[in-house]
Formats: sequence, C-alpha cells, structure tokens
Amino acid sequence: MTEKREQDAGTRDDEAVSTFVERFAAQMVDAGMQRMSARVFACLLASDSGVLTSAELGERLQVSPAAVSGAIRYLSQVDMVSREREPGSRRDRYRVHSDQWYEALARRDSVVTRWESTLREGVESLGEDSPAGRRMRETLAFFEFLHAELPGLLGRWREHRDQLRADQAG
Repeated sequence: MTEKREQDAGTRDDEAVSTFVERFAAQMVDAGMQRMSARVFACLLASDSGVLTSAELGERLQVSPAAVSGAIRYLSQVDMVSREREPGSRRDRYRVHSDQWYEALARRDSVVTRWESTLREGVESLGEDSPAGRRMRETLAFFEFLHAELPGLLGRWREHRDQLRADQAG
C-alpha cells in the first residue's frame, strides 16, 4: 500500500535509490551500526512516507522477514524507529521520524554524563600525572566540553530546522 503511493508520487530511478540506501547503510556500518539495521534505517529514510511494513522492507531490501524483524528490534530499542499498527489491520508499520538525529543526540546527554563520571574515576585511579591518566583527563575534558556545548548546539539546530520548515511551507 505505501509502496504504491510512493510510486504514484513521481517517477524515481529505483536503482539509484537502492544504490543510495546501500551506500548510506555502508557508511553507518563503518560508524558502528549493525549492517541489517543500517539497511532498514536507510530504506525507511529514503521512503517518501517514512513508513513501511515489514513485507515492504523485505521486498525492497531483498531480505527475509526474520532479518527485518531483528533490525527493527534494534532500531526500536535505540529509538530510531517506532512501531505502529496499520489502521484496520493487524500488520505493523515502522516509522522513521524527521527529528531522529536530534532526538538521538539529545538522549546521549545522559550517556555522556555517565561517561564523565567513570572517566573521573579513571583519572583518579590511574593518577593524573601518569601517561594513561593524562590521556584519560583529556578524554574527560572532551566529554565535559561536549556536554556543555550540546544544549546550545541542539537549540541552534531547532531554530535552524524551524526556519527551514517555514521556508519550505512558504
């Protein structure tokens, strides 16, 4: 159903879209994401609606329902996609949100705070003046800097995003 609507939205070079999905997925894999999760995420991101069923994902990626299921489970756990029920159906649909990058970074704030605490313990246990302690102290300084700068950065992004949306609507 979703796939038909997207085909009606305009003509696309399916091969070019597939190449994009695989290339972007490969870059996410290089950054540490699981391969199938990266492919599913890129496929959802490249769909006009941002919403696809498991069957549609499997067809587009030419993979089994089990592969899609495992990828969706991971992406749901890290809040990169959400699961919703298709109206009047028992089939699940999977949605990627337009603000997923913002939300992912905003949630990382608590992770950075935990890392800072652990790194402080590391500096203390290694000794500030030891080579390892100096490396640990510099790593801690980086995360403290990131933690301090992130709220302002995210605020500037929200303003920029709102302006982009206003420009697109006008």
